[in-house]
Amino acid sequence: MTETKRNVDVFDMDAATSGGYLYTSQSRLSSRLANARISSAVLSSVDFRNQRVVDIGCGDGSYTVEIASQGARHVTGLDPAAVAIEKGRERARALGLENCSFETHSIYDVPSSLDETFDVAVLRGVLHHLSDPAQAVAIALRLAKCAVILEPNGLNPVLKLIERTSRYHIEHEEQSFTPRSAASWCREGGARSVRWSFLGLVPFFCPDWMAKTGRLAEPVVEKIPGLRAISCGQYVMVAER
Repeated sequence: MTETKRNVDVFDMDAATSGGYLYTSQSRLSSRLANARISSAVLSSVDFRNQRVVDIGCGDGSYTVEIASQGARHVTGLDPAAVAIEKGRERARALGLENCSFETHSIYDVPSSLDETFDVAVLRGVLHHLSDPAQAVAIALRLAKCAVILEPNGLNPVLKLIERTSRYHIEHEEQSFTPRSAASWCREGGARSVRWSFLGLVPFFCPDWMAKTGRLAEPVVEKIPGLRAISCGQYVMVAER
């Protein structure tokens, strides 16, 4: 079982032509605001200091180097897209991060020698690109005692519409899942504790006026039960075994 070749090729093309992924680009206000909120949620979900971390599906390394900069003992980025992996190495070198390395691996082909060698496994925006997300979660929990998962919110009706009509989402084979589905995969993978929270109200690639409005409403909406479950764009989940 692997990511589809078409999926990997599309992401390699993004990295080769744009110097990185469209989602990690800082050229648009909406992307900067959305990424900042997501990074804040991921980095505050667990204490990464002095931890051995594996960033699964690390892509161009933009988020991997963020974790490395938080005082992690070492962060290993894994991704099947070789061009993106090289971009990650370039980022780490440019920042002088010696506690960060990258390897070209599909999550489904991670060597068994890496089992239980990490404290935390991070799956940031990865599961909705995979052919077998349940297996991916199980592998993450095999590699580490704790998994941090960040995914698009499959309860959001607008998001479901976008992923069915947007050319970008279709080309990148995106499909969102509900947090309960992801939680069930965690428990099937051996997690004894699973918790999650909803976040984010700024859509990637939206006009500046919409991004500013979403950012202002975000802190309020994230606190309202019910509304946050259908309005927020993402959820962050922590599973521990």
